[in-house]
Order: sequence, then structure tokens, then C-alpha cells
Amino acid sequence: MSSITLAFSSKSKHPQRPDAAKGVQQVVALSTLREGVRGVVVAVHAGDNGRTDRLFALGVTPGATVVMLQTFPGIVFLCDQTEMAIERSVAHSIMVRPEEIRS
Repeated sequence: MSSITLAFSSKSKHPQRPDAAKGVQQVVALSTLREGVRGVVVAVHAGDNGRTDRLFALGVTPGATVVMLQTFPGIVFLCDQTEMAIERSVAHSIMVRPEEIRS
């Protein structure tokens, strides 16, 4: 019963993280960005099969700006001035910090 009460209660079981309180956006996988959303690469975790080196050679490095161009059927994004198409599994391994959308 207490878990149901907590689910609908305004009191949080876990304290809010300091980053969330300051409005800092979280790091997400590139594959989760919507079309048109811009972000900054934070890390690349592509495994031991050489993908990391290939992505780095193409400019997908921490600090690079990315813009999601297409999410289906494949992942197509712009990294600085290079347009790339990658597999969804590779997009899961590229961690980005989405930039706030301004209107």
C-alpha cells in the first residue's frame, strides 16, 4: 500500500539530484534525440571492435555539435559539417547532452 501512496504522493522517495534542481539537462544516447534537435557529444562508448576509432576519425568526438536529421528507418545526423548515417546500435553508444530548444 505504501508504494501506491508514494506513486501518487508529491513527496519523493529519493531526493532530487543537484543537476536536476539547477535545470542542467541530462546526457542521453544519440538514438533518443528527435529530428531537428541539436546536442553536444559527451562520450562515445562503441566497444572494442574499432567503432570508437572510426567515429573519432569522422569527427564524432566529445565536444562536437550534432543535429539529428532522421530517426527512421535509419539514424542520420549532422556532426559539425559532416552528414552521417549509422546503425541504431551505434547511435545508442554515442552519448550527447541535448541543447535547450529556443523558440
